[in-house]
Amino acid sequence: MEKRAADHSILDAAFREASLNTFFPLATVRCPDRPAFRNQIARDLGCLLDVDETVIAWSCLCFGAPVEDRVHVVDFMVDHFDGTREFLDVVEFFGDPAVTETIACMKRRHRFVTLGDIYSGHRLQNAKDMLRYARHRTPLNDRVRLMAALNEAGSMTIGETFNLFREVPPLTAIAWMTLHRFISIDLDEAPIGPDTLIRRFSNEVAR
Repeated sequence: MEKRAADHSILDAAFREASLNTFFPLATVRCPDRPAFRNQIARDLGCLLDVDETVIAWSCLCFGAPVEDRVHVVDFMVDHFDGTREFLDVVEFFGDPAVTETIACMKRRHRFVTLGDIYSGHRLQNAKDMLRYARHRTPLNDRVRLMAALNEAGSMTIGETFNLFREVPPLTAIAWMTLHRFISIDLDEAPIGPDTLIRRFSNEVAR
């Protein structure tokens, strides 16, 4: 009982300290609890988790593992559509193998995510651009018009959808609908632009 209370105290302290930080963008989509990040790298990984179509939900600083003479608090706990749960830590280049080994002995999955994983390609910047609009909402009329058009055409470029939106700006609507998995766009190929293709979101992508 005393050990469990001590572990919770360590988790609470790590969360409180991280909560003093402010990193942008502020909004999250798949984090059901209050987010807290120890550094900008962790915040950026959170952005990627929000647009990862295999992820159901993620939480911050909610699990600790006893490693040697300390308790290691992991950056993220992530739940996936296939039923797996994994714990992630952000590192610049190399992680501590003792952390992964300890968590593996607890029959849990752990992975270090490096700067190269986070900052390569266009995905992070596209995710950040969309998360600026996460607190907006696409009204029903605009949603139905876009979904009906996609039902007929199969796919459309962003530029081809502009005339469909009446109540909110097109990119606000598209960003929100992508984040909330009404539609899907390629975040890796290039920065989001008028030629970016939009399709209906398919649950098969997440499996």
